[in-house]
Amino acid sequence: FLTFFGLFTSCQQAPEGTKTLDAATLVKDLQKRLIEAKAGDEILLPAGTFSFKRSISLNDTPGITIKGAGKGKTILSFKEQIEGAEGILVKNAKDIHLEGFTVSDSKGDAIKVQACENVVMRDLETTWTDGKKATNGAYGLYPVSSTNVLMEKCEASYAMDAGIYVGQSTNVVVRDNYVHNNVAGLEIENTRNGEVYNNIAKENTAGMLIFDMPDLPQANGDKIKF
Repeated sequence: FLTFFGLFTSCQQAPEGTKTLDAATLVKDLQKRLIEAKAGDEILLPAGTFSFKRSISLNDTPGITIKGAGKGKTILSFKEQIEGAEGILVKNAKDIHLEGFTVSDSKGDAIKVQACENVVMRDLETTWTDGKKATNGAYGLYPVSSTNVLMEKCEASYAMDAGIYVGQSTNVVVRDNYVHNNVAGLEIENTRNGEVYNNIAKENTAGMLIFDMPDLPQANGDKIKF
């Protein structure tokens, strides 16, 4: 059914450069490293909790990997965020790999991937540590308008809209994830060609949803195996 996925994984480039950030300067250096990143760079994040006051963004540069020590081990906290609409925003890039870290308490959406191609989101967590509050961000893991997306072994909780939201995308696999204590656990909206399986949804207002919304750039979602 999803022959695209084998093609996607086989064509990923190996990182050309690895940059391991120091725990003492990670908050200061991470955004700078992403601005200066070259195609194929791998940015490694150590274990620890790191507090950010502004969004982190990556635009246009292809082949970037951001990898932590594991969800719950590398924690990027936005509890004191004063600027930015998301915790992390990745936009207009190809061959993106995000793995092994937690984003907590972002002002808006936690991890948004927009207009990207060939995306892996693995072993990520998004959460709001004060529990259910109206001021929590809308979406936890949020790939939108993207093509060839794999999301696996992630956890999303306490989002005020959806823990995992895949919108207006094409060719997606969403598997082995855990969504809990969100308004909606997992949403697939206006998306074409996807497999959504082996996910667990608990204590959400609504568990798992597939639907189309009008007046969006990509209409008529189709061929979703749930």
